[in-house]
Amino acid sequence: MREKNKFLIMLAAFLASFYLPVELFPWRNPVFEALALVRSYAREHVLLCLIPAFFIAGAISVFISQASVIKYFGAKANKFLAYSVASVSGTILAVCSCTVLPLFSGIYKRGAGLGPATAFLYSGPAINVLAIAMTARILGWEFGLARAVGAILFSVVIGFLMHLIFLKEEHERKAAGGLVTAQVEEPRSLWQNGMYFAAMVAVLVFANWAEPGEGESGIWAALFQVKWYVTAGCFAALLVMMGKWFRKDELKTWTQSTWDYAKQIMPLLLLGVLLAGVLLGRPGHEGLIPSGMIAMAVGGNSVAANFSAAIVGAFMYFATLTEVPILQGLLGAGMGKGPALALLLAGPALSLPNMLVIRKVLGTKKTAVYITLVVVMATVSGIVFGAVVR
Repeated sequence: MREKNKFLIMLAAFLASFYLPVELFPWRNPVFEALALVRSYAREHVLLCLIPAFFIAGAISVFISQASVIKYFGAKANKFLAYSVASVSGTILAVCSCTVLPLFSGIYKRGAGLGPATAFLYSGPAINVLAIAMTARILGWEFGLARAVGAILFSVVIGFLMHLIFLKEEHERKAAGGLVTAQVEEPRSLWQNGMYFAAMVAVLVFANWAEPGEGESGIWAALFQVKWYVTAGCFAALLVMMGKWFRKDELKTWTQSTWDYAKQIMPLLLLGVLLAGVLLGRPGHEGLIPSGMIAMAVGGNSVAANFSAAIVGAFMYFATLTEVPILQGLLGAGMGKGPALALLLAGPALSLPNMLVIRKVLGTKKTAVYITLVVVMATVSGIVFGAVVR
């Protein structure tokens, strides 16, 4: 199929999802919930989250040399630096479990080691400063602190364990030429590349700056008032840099790379969102698995309760910041504090759509191990937290 036809099909699917008149449907069942979730996803995340993320991923593939990625994230890179940068990346990006995927795919395919790449994959959506602040304000400082510390430790431990478990495969990948280390001449200086990527990340961050809660003031509220001015300013600066620092053939290659990520990832995300909606519904609405059953399963602080919360969190799709009000309702319905933290640590970083794409990038075996590590660590953390904070 020609690329133009693929693009038109994807555009038609997006527009159909965006304008889907779900409120006119006469039925209210899991199918309705799936379609409503797809419309919500198309309206809230594709234009402002995923498309900027695809362009950033495309830029990583084209404008950052493989040698540069390997220098900081490769097999021979300084481990402390690599894991430190990867583990706190979410404080800058503030992305959801799906938006981080093209960025993860970009650095991994560019030569990043499996350990730092998976640390980045987990931390991107998990260590969202605004989400942690909201967690502390709504659920209590204990939850906020445990989520912040747990997410940073999780990303490092998970990345390091993935590196150790698949050490042989990483050596083979390097030997096969997947991690070449030849030096190349950069067409732009380090500060030019830094400014260029900073502008793209700023557009992604400020375009998605969440509205503060009622009565909330301070820097978060002030930034929300000017978010579109900041976004427009950063976008204008990005256009100027593109015009002055990049050749036309480079921009064409960038566009092609961005399209490659979009056509690989978007269909899987759409399928995953549909499945998540059918099974679990939307927040406050029922899917095939009733929310009451979930609330009953995660009461107390047993191993089963924490494991159930981690599993539900891992498969359910959470838009950025929505996990906090969801948990507030579940805690009111009798959910234990331990299972609540387990869901907080597993939920934002994983989802069914996220898993489908990770499998395409890493393969079934590595994806299964990654998911298992997240669920097990979230379960253990929940048990410990529930025992300490009663």
